[in-house]
Amino acid sequence: MASFKGEYENAIDNKGRVCLPARLRKIVNPEFQDKYTILIGKESCLSLYPQDNWKIFEKGISRLNPANKFAGKLKRRIMRNSVDIVLDNQNRIALSPKQMAHAGLNDKAIFIGCNDHIEIWSPEYLAKEDEEFTDEMFAETFEKILGADVFLPDEQ
Repeated sequence: MASFKGEYENAIDNKGRVCLPARLRKIVNPEFQDKYTILIGKESCLSLYPQDNWKIFEKGISRLNPANKFAGKLKRRIMRNSVDIVLDNQNRIALSPKQMAHAGLNDKAIFIGCNDHIEIWSPEYLAKEDEEFTDEMFAETFEKILGADVFLPDEQ
């Protein structure tokens, strides 16, 4: 499974196409190098999953209890806003007007590696997100979630 990290910026052409950065493409399993699922998610960005990572994510979604009203709504929202895509010969993603509007994308896209997927942000929306999640909040959250008391000691 690919593990993405880093930040990259690319231009979006007038047809809504943007090149997936080479450093991110190289991490993907060769079998799935040009096959992805793009999701309009919970934040003001797009989430891009290589097909092998998407299958793992989708398996979790399929386990949601259909008898639970909120699980059904969540599953519907995720699946209705997910689209399988194939990169073109120039390794570009063709973004739909709906996707571009959700993420506030115009002429530039910022790609951020987020472990199992890639987020696609507009520079403006990302700047706003960065302002809202201050360095102090980051440090506090880091300590709460990744602090030593969260993990069990390794077995000897």
